[in-house]
Amino acid sequence: MAEVKPEEIATHPPMDQLQGFEYCIDSNPSWGEAISLGFQHYILSLGAAVMIPTLLVPLMGGSDRFLQTMRAIQGALIVSSCIQIVLGYSQLWGIFSSPLGMVPVVSLVGFGLFDRGFPVVGRCVEIGVPMLILFIASSQYLKHLHVRRLPILERFSLLLTITIVWVYAHLLTVGGAYKHRPERTQINCRTDRADLISSAPWIKIPYPLQWGAPTFDAGHSFGMMAAVLVSSIESTGAYNAAARLASATPPPAYVLSRGIGWQGIGVLLDGLFGTATGSTVSVENVGLLGSTRVGSRRVIQISAGFMIFFSILGKFGALFASIPFTIFAAVYCVLFGIVAAVGLSLLQFTNMNSMRNLFITGVSIFLGLSIPQYFFRYTASAQHGPAHTKAEWFNDYINTIFSSPPTVALIVAVFLDNTLDFKDTAGDRGMPWWARFRKFRGDSRNEEFYTLPFNLNRFFPPR
Repeated sequence: MAEVKPEEIATHPPMDQLQGFEYCIDSNPSWGEAISLGFQHYILSLGAAVMIPTLLVPLMGGSDRFLQTMRAIQGALIVSSCIQIVLGYSQLWGIFSSPLGMVPVVSLVGFGLFDRGFPVVGRCVEIGVPMLILFIASSQYLKHLHVRRLPILERFSLLLTITIVWVYAHLLTVGGAYKHRPERTQINCRTDRADLISSAPWIKIPYPLQWGAPTFDAGHSFGMMAAVLVSSIESTGAYNAAARLASATPPPAYVLSRGIGWQGIGVLLDGLFGTATGSTVSVENVGLLGSTRVGSRRVIQISAGFMIFFSILGKFGALFASIPFTIFAAVYCVLFGIVAAVGLSLLQFTNMNSMRNLFITGVSIFLGLSIPQYFFRYTASAQHGPAHTKAEWFNDYINTIFSSPPTVALIVAVFLDNTLDFKDTAGDRGMPWWARFRKFRGDSRNEEFYTLPFNLNRFFPPR
């Protein structure tokens, strides 16, 4: 057998920006294509937007108890939003990151959501499995099919396949396929189970304090602060993934902090309007950037417009919200995987022939998955978390923080990366490459990608 010459071995040099995208963060498709892509992002965001209230509202009881609980949540959200606002606009967030430290965080933003993937698909396999197969086939194997020079299936495979499987699920529903099936099967398969359309108003304009004046409780606020801290860490990983999947450079610490600050303002508005949940990054929409190869900021802005529009027109929003969550779970199997792979791709900037780096990466990812799994199983069997003291606020903090895979991974990775043989290992950790993107003016592309519109940078000057 002939010996392989070194020059014949393929090499793949590290790249600051992910290549192969049709539209990056600051380039835009035509208005028609952008509107269609924005609507697709809106449909995808409905999965979590509908699932969370569907789970929470029944637990909040009848009308009187519901109002009391909602007002308590509003107060906790308003208080806890201060954490993100202070951390964000004080520029204290994002200063600790390194390529090696961010790998497990970004990866577990995707991998850590594995329980929302095939375990949910399995609750209604006759809908979930066809959706998974159709989405992979159309978005990957048939992506080169063009209509008028537009890769129609690569761009809009999610919208097309959701429509097909949604209609199929509705035919099964009206045909009586689930008439005598168990309650759990009906919840996960039927398109009319929640009576969303009939109970939704035609027009409803939300307004601040619609549930009454918020109530404030120290215990509730401390618990929500832990959730906000976890959300900030998970969002930081998602920000890095979104930047890479938009073919942009890594966001500087200033931009990460600014994003967390704006997210805090979003949580404050959530508390005022009584949304029952806070604001955080939609990981599935980050993955969709990679699936469509369109990272345009304009598309996401249009998607936000659809969210506002259909939230006011209740009947139309409820129609789209009747899509069974199993359909979204099938899509999550692909999109969460893409986000996780983006995290692993950051390893290209580190020395993975270093045993130190292998140890830090492996241990942080493993513990990031294993410790939260322990907390989940313990809570399911004992009906309370492993932290179970008389101090409820302490219990909430510990149980919330250690139930988040990205948060656990960050704690482990940052500790090991900054204490284990850290001297003279800057090159192995990827710091020479990372240094250019630590500051806003460290790389000329930062200003192109991350300058705020309408000259808003004069209010939030870069550092």
